[in-house]
Amino acid sequence: MVTTVVYIHFFSQLLSDHWVSGDRLTVLRSPQYVRFREGQWPLSGEKVPDLVSLTMGFSVQEDLDWPGLGAGSLFQRPRANVLIAVRGVGSLDLPSNASSYPLENPVPFTLDSVANTIHTLFAESTPVVLQLAPSQERLYMMGMANTVFEDLPVTLQQIRARLSQDGSVLHTLPLRSLSRNNEADLLFLSEVQVLHDICALLLRHKHLARDQAPDLFSLELAGLEELARRYGTDSSQFQDSTKILATALQKFADDVSGVYGNNAVVEVVTVKTFEAPLTRKARSILESNRGSNPGSPYNRAYKYNFDYAVIFNIVLWLVIAMALAVLVIAYNLWNMDPGYDSIIYRMTNQKIRMD
Repeated sequence: MVTTVVYIHFFSQLLSDHWVSGDRLTVLRSPQYVRFREGQWPLSGEKVPDLVSLTMGFSVQEDLDWPGLGAGSLFQRPRANVLIAVRGVGSLDLPSNASSYPLENPVPFTLDSVANTIHTLFAESTPVVLQLAPSQERLYMMGMANTVFEDLPVTLQQIRARLSQDGSVLHTLPLRSLSRNNEADLLFLSEVQVLHDICALLLRHKHLARDQAPDLFSLELAGLEELARRYGTDSSQFQDSTKILATALQKFADDVSGVYGNNAVVEVVTVKTFEAPLTRKARSILESNRGSNPGSPYNRAYKYNFDYAVIFNIVLWLVIAMALAVLVIAYNLWNMDPGYDSIIYRMTNQKIRMD
């Protein structure tokens, strides 16, 4: 009996260590009306955009069968959602009271669907939508983000120039084993600088957090991945960087939550590496040289809109109803009895003309 208990404790401890060391989804900040339950329920990486949509009060195409997110308030929605994807590390030393869940199948994902929903529902408002990946120099801004973040350095050259200016994080961070002359170190420090500048711009434009339109932020940080490739995960540079980033993320979450009056959800996704999705590539020998979308130089199909079926049915049945109405009206006009119509037609009656 004692041996059985020891084995159970050993395997449970092994399983716990496996979940902690693996890829994680950590919720640093969330309002009280957005309930994340305590537990170790794994979440698939491809379902992260659906999770963000549900936390913001939007509907999704398929139900998210994940017990980690509880039922929230029907009358309140977060004013902002911030998702930070950190590549190169499975977990960070984040606060123990934060809700954290294992992440399965960490395939690359984007929040384009969430951004499109915000653009559709709040087209007349002023939402702030920012998606940024400094290492790839990928940037997408929508709404008031074009005004708020117009001075935000987005390319690596701009960010590195920002590191030499006043207010740079180089003057406040404990660099320790990191160097200002190595490319990998500068990439990591540049991403920390971006976090600092985003908070500074949000604090300068606090009035945007008071409107009715929710805001969306998506950041992808790959500095740790480059440090692990250059120095290794056991190096002092990598260890110091993880501590610096963990501290920077906590401060970033506190600042963003303060700007939005504790009505913002801040999630951190940590993955050692993104897995390539399993796809089957094929090409027909009868494929035409002309693509289905002439405006695209890459022979891409038109972007599918999930409202297409709804719009098609509305237009179809409206046209059918109008066609039937025209036929019925035309039939009744053709077979109309002048004797039962207005005085103009009744004047042609023989009896009236004789009188």
